[in-house]
Amino acid sequence: MNTETIQEPYVLRSDSGDNRPGIATLTLNRPNQFNALSTGMIAALQTELDAIAADPAVRVVVIAGAGKAFCAGHDLKEMRANPAKAFMQALFKQCGKMMMTITQMPQPVIARVHGIATAAGCQLVSTCDLAVAADVARFATSGINVGLFCSTPGVALSRNLGRKQALEMLLTGDFIDAPTALQQGLVNRVVPGDALDAEVDRFAQSILAKSSLAIGMGKQMFYKQLEMGLDAAYQYASEVMACNMMSEDAAEGIDAFVGKRKAEWKGR
Repeated sequence: MNTETIQEPYVLRSDSGDNRPGIATLTLNRPNQFNALSTGMIAALQTELDAIAADPAVRVVVIAGAGKAFCAGHDLKEMRANPAKAFMQALFKQCGKMMMTITQMPQPVIARVHGIATAAGCQLVSTCDLAVAADVARFATSGINVGLFCSTPGVALSRNLGRKQALEMLLTGDFIDAPTALQQGLVNRVVPGDALDAEVDRFAQSILAKSSLAIGMGKQMFYKQLEMGLDAAYQYASEVMACNMMSEDAAEGIDAFVGKRKAEWKGR
């Protein structure tokens, strides 16, 4: 058995210090396996995300990768070593649950993409609320190259890219570069590698300056309304906004704006 697997945790968590609190960084920690989403890696991510979702002290989550790659997708060696359909069903269910946790947790999640993100790794980038990529990063849903259509990554990809752009990636398995990913809506920003941390922090600090109550309500509303028809979406969003307006933070924010002072949020 690989001694690295025994000694090192799958995911490293690092919380920002007292002078800049509120940010938790989760680093995928299998660099020799290009941070593949094995069952162990997915379980470790699930544990960390569940803990963070219940922790109001954490306001922003950053997902990063150790080594050369961000995440190279599922662990193909593990999958071939466990060829039973029941294993595959459990694996994809486990991964889907972890991806849904990212969407459903109240804190915004930022992908810090410094290298390749392929297959389920590209799904992970697509699932995160925001994504910042280094200019050398590349993206692909490469399962088709080994006879496996990236069906589950396609769910996330199709909710970020246009239909034809998503299908081009899914049908060809070809890489797209970071500028193309930006143009097509897969990532929010592309910066030189040495500016990656600063750009991620800029996003995080902007979010930290806002009401956590409004951020949490808004994130939940955004994803729910995406699955609704237009009329139902407006009805739902109107109700959420009315409830938001009843909050202490909305009253404080508006009063601070009118009074030209900095808001003191209560919902943090």
